[in-house]
Amino acid sequence: MTDWLLDRTFRAAGGDEVRWAVLGEDAAAPPVVLLHGTPFSSYVWRGAARALAARHRVFVWDMPGYGASGMRDGQDVSLGAQARVFVELLEHWGLAGERSRPAVVAHDFGGCVALRAHLLHGARYARLALVDPVALAPWGSPAYRLLGGHSEVFGQLPAALHRALVREYVSSASHPGLPPNVLDRLVEPWCTDEGQPAFYRQIRQNDQRFTDEIQGRYGEIELPTLVCWGARDDWIPVAKGHELASRIPGARLRIIEGAGHLVQEDAPAELAVALAEFLRP
Repeated sequence: MTDWLLDRTFRAAGGDEVRWAVLGEDAAAPPVVLLHGTPFSSYVWRGAARALAARHRVFVWDMPGYGASGMRDGQDVSLGAQARVFVELLEHWGLAGERSRPAVVAHDFGGCVALRAHLLHGARYARLALVDPVALAPWGSPAYRLLGGHSEVFGQLPAALHRALVREYVSSASHPGLPPNVLDRLVEPWCTDEGQPAFYRQIRQNDQRFTDEIQGRYGEIELPTLVCWGARDDWIPVAKGHELASRIPGARLRIIEGAGHLVQEDAPAELAVALAEFLRP
């Protein structure tokens, strides 16, 4: 686990512990914030974060209820709550001012978090890159809806069956398949005593209403925006990438061939180059 360590802690207003880290030697370099999706963690951004840190100050974090951050019974891990925590973090990092606006790169439901923070809470960004984001209805596979609708039942599965289910679910996010060590790292946080109920909790709490509230406002976005999409994404079809880019004024669309939903794992070099080009001043 020492290959990716979030060494700092922030206590959110609701009491949740958020683990985070910053990469890059130059404290004056342009800031970039990376947001992960579900059921992942900041670990999926490790390659891109290290590459971008050559020219940027890169902030990474595990959302409450994910990865190394706190998990607890009764926790609010909804997309609404995550957006509020993100706004708090921007303030904590000193990135909420007019002159300190960061570029934001967000994957999967991290896209919804970033969009909600911007459109509903006034968070200001210099640029916005959305990677296979949860942003447009309809979303949520039949399996996702089944797990969320019966979270209390699935939460009682024997540990071995739960682990097998999570491994299969996470594996399906990659088109070519994940290396065993990467798959193990992504699955492990969900296989502790706290992690098993947390896995189903986060699915139960998130549904389409969180994107329905903002979907009609994408035309208000005035930021330079890049939409990246894996051409072989089986979770959210690439057609959604074309639709989203058409809804955001001036947005650029980049389709990454051979990549599934987890573009960071399937095509890390291609994604890192696309992001570096977009983030270049």
